[in-house]
Amino acid sequence: MTDAPPIVLVLAGNDPSGGAGLAADILTISSLGCHPLPVVTAITVQDTAGMEGFLAMEAEWVSDQARFVLEDMQIAAIKVGVLGSMENLTVLAEIAADYPDIPLILDPVFATGDGSAFADEDMVSAMRELLLPHTTVLTPNSLEARRLATDDPDEQDGLTVDEAALRLRQFGPEFVLVTGTHELTPNVTNTLFGRAGRVRSDSWDRLPGSYHGSGCTLASALAAFLANGLEMSQAAREAQEYTWHSLKNGYRPGMGQFIPDRLFWARGKGDEDEPA
Repeated sequence: MTDAPPIVLVLAGNDPSGGAGLAADILTISSLGCHPLPVVTAITVQDTAGMEGFLAMEAEWVSDQARFVLEDMQIAAIKVGVLGSMENLTVLAEIAADYPDIPLILDPVFATGDGSAFADEDMVSAMRELLLPHTTVLTPNSLEARRLATDDPDEQDGLTVDEAALRLRQFGPEFVLVTGTHELTPNVTNTLFGRAGRVRSDSWDRLPGSYHGSGCTLASALAAFLANGLEMSQAAREAQEYTWHSLKNGYRPGMGQFIPDRLFWARGKGDEDEPA
């Protein structure tokens, strides 16, 4: 028997379009040489244009799915997306406390691309208080970073990315990787913050179009590179590059958003153009 690849536990909702959620996580993690363990936290009814329905799994089922494999296998990283309910969030906080040595990568998904909500204000507050202290790296976009940094909407609007990241770091995560897709800048700048402030900033050509599952791709890629043994700064860079190429080679299989091509490398793509 050969040695097992690095194993990544993933907690997320199922998106039947395959653009985001567990399908995106599984494709990304597998593409980068790891074995994914998918734990279903919610079931959605959606396509590439938007979400029509949402059903959270019972917390006991989420807990049992995760704990059975945690007790069976040596897991190198945990990646978290949509949790679906306050009960599921609490379950994850308990699991994270029981397994503090496993890096936890948290993608704070509060809404779909069309604006459908995955989390209310109580869940945002609970994430801040219960999950961030156990988080190795938090991967919000700039809007999510501001919302998670403070409950005051007026204050959110006035926060810079650096100010929001500093506040988030004070809640407990070791690192915060803020993506700049939603900022009004010519290029997209993503910034990794650590205990001493900025660790690195990377600038990428802004691609045309709207993509379904870009955040899932980045967070899962980061989890995979950490599981493969890269240190945080290099893992963040590699995860961004992989995500940029996935987006650049994205396709539009339906009538809505583009979907990142997480297997671009298998189709001989990704080497012809390097990002800025």
